[in-house]
Amino acid sequence: MAELYVTNYNANFTGVSATAANVVRQQVGRYDLALVGEPLPGCPAPLSRAQAHAASRSAPDGKPFAIWHVRRNPEMRSALWLRDVRRAPVRIVFTSAAQRLHSAYPRWLIRRMDAVIATTDEAAGFVPHVRAVVPHGVDTQVFAPAPDRDAAWAALGYGGARGIATIGRVRPEKGTDVFVEAMLRLLPQVPDVTALVVGRAGGKHEAFEDGLKAKVAAAGLADRLLFVGEVAADRLPVLMRALSLVVQLPRYEGYGMVPLEGLASGVPFVGSRTGYFEAFSAQGTVGRVVPLEDAAGAAACARQMLEQTEDIAPNARAVAEAQFSAKREADGIDAVYQALWST
Repeated sequence: MAELYVTNYNANFTGVSATAANVVRQQVGRYDLALVGEPLPGCPAPLSRAQAHAASRSAPDGKPFAIWHVRRNPEMRSALWLRDVRRAPVRIVFTSAAQRLHSAYPRWLIRRMDAVIATTDEAAGFVPHVRAVVPHGVDTQVFAPAPDRDAAWAALGYGGARGIATIGRVRPEKGTDVFVEAMLRLLPQVPDVTALVVGRAGGKHEAFEDGLKAKVAAAGLADRLLFVGEVAADRLPVLMRALSLVVQLPRYEGYGMVPLEGLASGVPFVGSRTGYFEAFSAQGTVGRVVPLEDAAGAAACARQMLEQTEDIAPNARAVAEAQFSAKREADGIDAVYQALWST
């Protein structure tokens, strides 16, 4: 019987999935751990929910209870049913990244957690039972600089000598349209650069994406601003280390892992003033932050950063390793687990 159950009930690989996977890979050697639900890259094969519930009916050896670490509403509900209905010896830890008030139902669930870990001080202000503020970390083994950035970019086959990308779902909240507007300003000034929109629109957002593609075509830049769709999780590090700049301009972001994955890969970023981007920027030395919806400012900063990519790269990597590693996050989470087990 495991002493730690980490849940992942979403079959899609989302930002929450990525942050959970980063931590689980660090935790595997520390605990008798079981992943529950859907697979995560580089992590142990998961148990089904039924298997995990059955295994949790008894306390693990040497511990008064098992810990269920949850990150989504269905996972909180599942763990609460196990603890409160089945009366299993478990305690529930929830990670919250949202920098705004949760809606009524998740607030009800969160109030019933045994401990909450917030990813930022601002996020901590919106949830109860916060035991620690632990920023998300990046796996610096998975995301690492390319030995030769130019060769890495050329191998991807997108054209141009250098690459810029925005990565995430294609929709207004993620600021895909702001990125496109910034690139329409920037690309005529840097003829050797190709820009990528990496991510899936899907459903009601397909018309939004079609409109952006039409705008790019009308500007005569369809061969240099490419909509490449979703990139598989195991291929993302290959893409990331080949870039010269990451540009993330969402209108809202709870935390935002993409700039951090870029820094670990030796890639600077330009971001909007949301998420935890300001902290990642290290006072503007490895990233620049612009106001929301400021396409002109983002384009100007991107041009400046492109001129300094190779000089910034070592510092970008150092910031990720020293301040935002997955190991550091796992250490902070462990302190919460140990406090629970000792009470």
